[in-house]
Amino acid sequence: MSREKENGQIDSSLEEWGRPEIEDTEDTEVVRIPITGTLDLHTFRPGEVRSLVPGYIEACLEEEIYQLRIIHGKGKGVLRQIVHSILSKHPSVVSFGHEEGAGSWGATIVRLRRDHLVATQVRNDG
Repeated sequence: MSREKENGQIDSSLEEWGRPEIEDTEDTEVVRIPITGTLDLHTFRPGEVRSLVPGYIEACLEEEIYQLRIIHGKGKGVLRQIVHSILSKHPSVVSFGHEEGAGSWGATIVRLRRDHLVATQVRNDG
């Protein structure tokens, strides 16, 4: 069940994921993620994580939170790989690794730069 766009191309992006199309209405409520230093990714698709994690890092820096816990779950490791890839390239990340103790493979601990304004400025300039 694909839809044709005005230019004749087929649009199946939403149906591909099995999600119904949601139209914007005045009643649509924006869901805010609390900035606590812990981000649980269980309810997000891998494609959503690519923009969510960097945005959450920036929000934590604004709240002066410099250690994060990102819960990606154990599973096949797809979310963990995506998260680690993002973290390895992010200029505000000092270090990251698996959480110690029970369930350690299901969460990553992240340390952020306290001088994040410099890192953000370098990223924006370069």
